[in-house]
Amino acid sequence: MRATAWGVQALLAASFLATNPVHAAGDAAAGKKVFTKCMACHDMAVDKNKIGPSLHGVVGRTAGTLPSFEAKYSDAMKQAGAGGLVWDEANIAAYMKMPKEKVPGNKMAFAGLKDDTDIANVIAYIEEMSK
Repeated sequence: MRATAWGVQALLAASFLATNPVHAAGDAAAGKKVFTKCMACHDMAVDKNKIGPSLHGVVGRTAGTLPSFEAKYSDAMKQAGAGGLVWDEANIAAYMKMPKEKVPGNKMAFAGLKDDTDIANVIAYIEEMSK
């Protein structure tokens, strides 16, 4: 009887994890170091755009909608936003890993970050700097 209850609990836990991916919290200090790869094109200051848009407050923003950068977004990025792409942690992570795959036709020349820990850390840094 005890083994059956344990098995049911294990199945429930596995089911929960399969449908609710756990995102490990990143380390903002480590993310600041990785963000140096992004700094040639992006800034964390409010509306301080460079080649790419400011990333201040990007989490929760609809893609292609930063007012101070609207004229510079690619049509692909604007269309992604119009299609409902919102920059939550999962979408940012996917974009950072493979930008051309996540938003085909976007202008970002960066090939992407390969390390999931680096990605989580950069997201933590962006969130921290956006407060």
